[in-house]
Amino acid sequence: MSTDKPLPVIDHDSAPYWQAAHEGRLDIPLCGDCGKHHFYPRAICPHCHSDNLKFDTVSGRGEVHTFTIARRPAGPAFADDVPYVVALIELEEGPRMMSRIQTDDPEKVHIGAEVEVTFVKATDEITFPYFRMT
Repeated sequence: MSTDKPLPVIDHDSAPYWQAAHEGRLDIPLCGDCGKHHFYPRAICPHCHSDNLKFDTVSGRGEVHTFTIARRPAGPAFADDVPYVVALIELEEGPRMMSRIQTDDPEKVHIGAEVEVTFVKATDEITFPYFRMT
């Protein structure tokens, strides 16, 4: 992956997520009060507004809720990537997260496809959790 691509800004709320991805785990917030997972990492639970949160390692399995095939690059840094698939993944644990689907054939991706997480190193500090069809 090219390092001239934009990279995420890691903040206090998202640092554990990015550290886990770097270590090959998918960790997302879990509320200690209502017991629900959520994604994206943030300071309070979007379900009950509690700040009693911890990061929990989840299965990394889910299904494609919806997707698009990018046939034109989202800027010059992505020109070598097209076509690529951007999908909203519904994790087994409930939350949905936006990610890319790693595939040699974007036309085979479909709504309801079962996927599992895979990790793609972008830099020495950033590893992206992508998904692949199972």
